[in-house]
Amino acid sequence: MNKTWNNKAWFMVLPVLLLVAFSAVIPLMTVVNYSVQDTFGNNQFFWAGTDWFSQMLSSQRFWDALVRNLIFSGVILAIEIPLGIFIALNMPKTGLGVPVCLVLMALPLLIPWNVVGTIWQVFGRVDIGLLGHALKAIGIDYNYTQEPIAAWVTVIVMDVWHWTSLVVLLCYAGLVSIPDAYYQAAKIDGASRWSVFRYIQLPKMKRVLLIAVLLRFMDSFMIYTEPFVVTGGGPGNSTTFLSIDLVKMAVGQFDLGPAAAMSLIYFLIILLLSWVFYTVMTQGDEPKA
Repeated sequence: MNKTWNNKAWFMVLPVLLLVAFSAVIPLMTVVNYSVQDTFGNNQFFWAGTDWFSQMLSSQRFWDALVRNLIFSGVILAIEIPLGIFIALNMPKTGLGVPVCLVLMALPLLIPWNVVGTIWQVFGRVDIGLLGHALKAIGIDYNYTQEPIAAWVTVIVMDVWHWTSLVVLLCYAGLVSIPDAYYQAAKIDGASRWSVFRYIQLPKMKRVLLIAVLLRFMDSFMIYTEPFVVTGGGPGNSTTFLSIDLVKMAVGQFDLGPAAAMSLIYFLIILLLSWVFYTVMTQGDEPKA
C-alpha cells in the first residue's frame, strides 16, 4: 500500500532552521574562515592553510589544557551521576515533601554562572569567606589562590553544588514514571532493594541517564565562567582549561587564526566524545530480529 507523505510540515520547521543558520552555522563558517587565514589588521587576510591546526596539535600548552579538561569532566561525572541517582532514590514520591524537594533542587540551577563563581570566590576566601575561615580555624591549610590542589577541590565542589541538581531532577523524573506494578511484582517475589534498583529502576532510568551524562559531560568540558571567576585559571596554569586558554588566546593575545583553529579542534573533540558516550550507553537497545 502506497503512503502519501505530507511535506507541508517542513514549512513550520523552516523558521527554526533559519534561526539556527544565523545563530550557529554562519558564525561557525566565520571561525572556519579565520582558522585557515592570518591577518595583521585593516581587514587584510593571508592564506595560511592548515598551519594553525598543525601549530595547535603540536603545542604542549594545548595538550596540557586538554588533559585538565578530561580529568575535570571525568571527576565531575564520577561524582555527580552516582550522587544524583542516590538523592533521587531517597526523595519522597508523594506528599508535601515532593514540591519542597523539587524547589530546593532547582534553586542552584537558577543562579547565573558568573554569580556562582562570585559566591564561591567569596565563600572560599581565608580572610572573609565562611568556608576558608572555618577550615583555617580547624587547622586545615586551605588557600585556593596559591595551592593547585585547593583550587581544583574548590572548582569541583562548586560544580557539584551547582549541577548535581540537574542529574537529580532527570533521575527523579525517570523514577516517578515507573508503574507501581513493577514494584508490586518485585515485592511479591521478595526482591531486595538492590535487586529492585538493579533490575527495575536502573533500566527504566537508562534514557534519562543518557541525557544526564551527555549534558554534564558537554557542560563540564566547556566550563569557563565559574573557574575563570574563582581562580582565573590559576594558580599558575593548574585550572586553565581549554575554554580559558582559548579566550586568553583570542581576546588577550588577539591571535585570531590559532584561536579559531583551537576552537574547531575543541568543537570536534566534544562531538567525538559525545558520540562515544551515546554509542556506548545505547548499545543493546537495537531491536533484535
